[in-house]
Amino acid sequence: MTDDQLLRSIPGARHRLVLLHGWGADAEDLLPLGEALTADLPKPVELVALRAPELHPQGIGRQWYGLFPADWSAVPAACQELSQRLQSLSDRDRPLERTVVLGFSQGAAMALASGCGLPLAGLIACSGYPHPGWTPPQGRPPILLVHGTRDEVVPFSASETLQCLLNGDASSPRAELQASEEGHTIAAASLPAIQAALSRWWS
Repeated sequence: MTDDQLLRSIPGARHRLVLLHGWGADAEDLLPLGEALTADLPKPVELVALRAPELHPQGIGRQWYGLFPADWSAVPAACQELSQRLQSLSDRDRPLERTVVLGFSQGAAMALASGCGLPLAGLIACSGYPHPGWTPPQGRPPILLVHGTRDEVVPFSASETLQCLLNGDASSPRAELQASEEGHTIAAASLPAIQAALSRWWS
């Protein structure tokens, strides 16, 4: 464990799930979700929850970049830094090819922008959105989008836009969109679809 991440290591784990929290949260926010998603999988999974580098302006929690108001000019540097952090996690036992990145809200936007160009096993974007002007690279990993149709913070249409952007590349796997009748949260009803994706990507 270091100051910029929380680690849940399991002996013999050859797969890794990286968790990226949303705006105003912190690294520990998604650990219970990660534990629930991987508890019943047949293969042991290491969990790594990354902490966003910046303090939230209200002094509680963290942010990947300023969001209210949005500091879009800070996005390229933030994404480059996160991409480097993801690559630094790779090792012989748990390479990027056996790593899945899951992000929520701002963390989902960062996961897509930083992870689509890496040889990951998969990406899961929950209540995510595209950064302005973002164009997905060719040859991206498989992606699952999860979003609530009653989300009042990040509208469901943001994931519909993401799906259109991602599926414009015929050379990459089609991005799936899993909808729930929930708000700005990762709904319990969506967990089976996420677990199914993890099982499929790690088969």
